[in-house]
Amino acid sequence: DVPARSQIIQIMAEGKPVVGLDPAAIAKKIDDFSGADIKAMFDQAIEAALGEAMKSGQIVPVSQKMLLQTAKQVKPSTRKWFESAKNYALYANQSGFYDDVLDYLGIRKP
Repeated sequence: DVPARSQIIQIMAEGKPVVGLDPAAIAKKIDDFSGADIKAMFDQAIEAALGEAMKSGQIVPVSQKMLLQTAKQVKPSTRKWFESAKNYALYANQSGFYDDVLDYLGIRKP
């Protein structure tokens, strides 16, 4: 959810050279991102900032624009997981272990 992703973004930004970040605005644009996906987004943005810093010889902070650009390159891993979990929930859920997944996805048990 947006508040959780926003908090993860704030934590990831701590101790890093960042400028002009609006974690809530970024979180709204990265629906389905897991914490690992957000870390990958930050890692790629930091690499981009380091590349620019090497060229210019000056510190280049990570900006919101950089994060949003790198977010386009990161595929949310949760989609694949939910698709797999959905299949388990629908076809191999005799114990009811995946009932919460069905509830989250808004699917009624067959």
